[in-house]
Amino acid sequence: MPVQQQELAVNVGDGTVTAMFARPDDAWASMVVAHGAGAGMEHPFLTGFTNAMNDGGVATWRFNFPYREAGKKFPDRAPAAIATWRAVMFAAEDNAGGVPVWAAGKSFGGRMASMAVAEGMHAAGLVYLGYPLHPPGKPDKLRDEHLYGLTLPMLFLQGTRDPFALPGELEPIAVRIGPNAVVERIEGANHMFEVRGQKRSQSDIGASLAAPVLEFMRAHPPAG
Repeated sequence: MPVQQQELAVNVGDGTVTAMFARPDDAWASMVVAHGAGAGMEHPFLTGFTNAMNDGGVATWRFNFPYREAGKKFPDRAPAAIATWRAVMFAAEDNAGGVPVWAAGKSFGGRMASMAVAEGMHAAGLVYLGYPLHPPGKPDKLRDEHLYGLTLPMLFLQGTRDPFALPGELEPIAVRIGPNAVVERIEGANHMFEVRGQKRSQSDIGASLAAPVLEFMRAHPPAG
């Protein structure tokens, strides 16, 4: 399937962030994907995931948060990250051609997407590639309060060895959120979705997550 790619600069406040837009012919949906705290938009995990999503007929946007754009190591505070999400989603919707636009992110990026939606950002649905429910070893410090008012479709893809949300920790929260929230566990995977005994590149690991995401998106078309 032919894919058109374009690097763009998205205005955020007084500055800009870099985004990469890729659109296959006859795209049936679009997805904005944010990176995690420790890597930018060019990380092989994200490029592998978005390439596989393109193969599945979904247009994608990858973008850098301002701290990565500036070459800094420490993530932006929530207000700056949320403002970036809003700006990129606006650009994505402006270029969507009428198809639904989903929001997704690896760890920090997904959490910031959910906070942006909780503050009014529109999205057809949310996909979390490893939700950081709490810091490792600190299950009492939950990052869940903003999730309970969200009614859009939400898929939590989580490894069974992910110390940010071990089995039995995220599932009851999804039940409390409601039937729109689904947890799907990747057996043996850690927070980077690496599985013991499987030697795979980060690109291949990211690509492997596209299938369950595409299935979830197809099962949750926009209302109306």
